[in-house]
Amino acid sequence: MRSDGLDITTVPCFFKCPISLDVMKSPVSLSTGVTYDRVSIQRWLDGGNNTCPATMQILQNKEFVPNLTLHRLIDLWSDSINRRAGSESPESNTPSRDEINAAIEKIRIENDNCDVLSKILRFAKESDENREFLAGKDDFVGMLVDLIIQFDSRHFSGSQLILVGEAVKILSMICRKIFDRRRLSNLILTNGGDCLTSFFLLIKSGNPKLKIDCSAVLEFIAVDAESKLIIAERDGLVIEIMKSISSDSDSSLIEASLSLLIAIASSKRVKLALIREKLVTKLTSLLTDPTTSVSVTEKCLKLLEAFSSCKEGRSEICDGACVETVVKKLMKVSTAATEHAVTVLWSVCYLFKEKKAQDAVIKTNGVTKILLLLQSNCSLTVRHMLTDLLKVLKVNSRSCLYTETKTTHIMPF
Repeated sequence: MRSDGLDITTVPCFFKCPISLDVMKSPVSLSTGVTYDRVSIQRWLDGGNNTCPATMQILQNKEFVPNLTLHRLIDLWSDSINRRAGSESPESNTPSRDEINAAIEKIRIENDNCDVLSKILRFAKESDENREFLAGKDDFVGMLVDLIIQFDSRHFSGSQLILVGEAVKILSMICRKIFDRRRLSNLILTNGGDCLTSFFLLIKSGNPKLKIDCSAVLEFIAVDAESKLIIAERDGLVIEIMKSISSDSDSSLIEASLSLLIAIASSKRVKLALIREKLVTKLTSLLTDPTTSVSVTEKCLKLLEAFSSCKEGRSEICDGACVETVVKKLMKVSTAATEHAVTVLWSVCYLFKEKKAQDAVIKTNGVTKILLLLQSNCSLTVRHMLTDLLKVLKVNSRSCLYTETKTTHIMPF
């Protein structure tokens, strides 16, 4: 048996990386057509190798592209294995709707029954229909919010943390089925901010799964400018969320944290607060890490795109290795990632004519990548931005060449 509980004999051979022999988490293909796990092949290439490990062919280039079809097949297979394992578990007996109605009534009376919440959680995990059923129950969502408000990190027992954790988990699972997002937003953000304080304390508790659930709920209730600002300006909340944005964190936690920051970072006021906390540096660090997932990469680039719209953000992006890192992600991750990367470069290089950014793009062979992208099946909007970039970068490139030539000619003998 593997460490993740999957029987190795059930793994289709083409799901396994030829280098690590493990199931691929982020399959990418080289120009030879052979697919590897992103982390393994990146480590191979970073070691100075210029051949395909499986075929030993010399690589014409070291670019690789995500194998999205294989990624989906692996995800489907993993889900089926997990469902099969769950169906064989004695704990997976799903309560009936009558039992759930009785359980909700029991919470209404007792207000602190962990076993009852665990039963409701099992019911919610089973299907979309069950989650819709719970989301549509009168006052049930309000009951969950009331339970969360009661959390106080200064005077809580282990059982209380479990109770509140279950309530948050259920809320995170059913919130996407709640029709009236604004009503849920008002429930959580009113009452003197007590519920938001509870979310902050739960995030601060350090439980990764709890952080993911809290982030998902807060992202869902960020419905307008006011709610986004309230969440962003809750003392310490953004800082706690940003602590999860690190290569040392679980990929799911990083993704949930980034999704929340994207949701609240629409106003300049919030963007400036995130920039002051050096989020651009954290995003650049994630983008340079070969283990970073496709989804996390897309979200990092999306945030950089948002920051490129303000002067302070562009200043941070143009300093250090951020621009070079963005150029390297062109055509390497996904269509969405490439589009975000192009927009960042278009903003800093063309729209706002940042000289440091233009020089960085030229230095990292960005003009060649832009020409390749123009020959691809990119969208009309991206094509327009690429054309704009070429205009300004070619002018800048000729200027640099002229300066170098002139300098060479006037050098004394």
